[in-house]
Amino acid sequence: MTVSPEHFAAFVVASVILLIIPGPTIIMVITQALAHGRKIAFASVLGVGLGDLLATSLSIAGAGALLAASATLFQLLKFIGAAYLIWIGYKMWRTPVTIPDMSAADVSTGSGRPAVIFRDSFLITALNPKGILFFVAFVPQFIDPSLPYTPQAATYVLVFTLLGIINAAMFAFAAAGARQTIRRPQVMKAATRTGGSLLIMAGVAAALTRRAG
Repeated sequence: MTVSPEHFAAFVVASVILLIIPGPTIIMVITQALAHGRKIAFASVLGVGLGDLLATSLSIAGAGALLAASATLFQLLKFIGAAYLIWIGYKMWRTPVTIPDMSAADVSTGSGRPAVIFRDSFLITALNPKGILFFVAFVPQFIDPSLPYTPQAATYVLVFTLLGIINAAMFAFAAAGARQTIRRPQVMKAATRTGGSLLIMAGVAAALTRRAG
């Protein structure tokens, strides 16, 4: 047996509770889905999944312990991530909102657009040091010392990544579905700018957050 069933169940419940609380990544996913539709939503979900996989894998590989021990490294990564959040929020504010023909709603709104959204979602997720530190502080509570560490850690990484993808997809496709009925440019503009404002505030909050310990 790779993991203890009791520990695994507790890990899943705790992870779901953590993931359903909307953070900067989910805010971006929802905003992009509202503004551009399902194809962009899918690209952002994939970016979130890859970002989660990288962050959690790095934490298991020892990067989390390094971040926990180095205040300088933690601060540097935190400010890079915060600056990126603010930049993406600013771009959302500046980007004109267009309402395409719904018969082509799932067609890319520009060459490379899904790739750009994928990149932004990936970087926002991967550059969040709290995600890495979360695994360092959180996962050991669910490790059964009577079982090998590596298989357990790998299982938790994959499960957390999968849950993150499912969570982001639910938010994204719900938002994309709502987009079918929200056709007024004023409403779309307000939704996009609200998401941009929330990302900017999240970036500022991340920059001001002190390192625990």
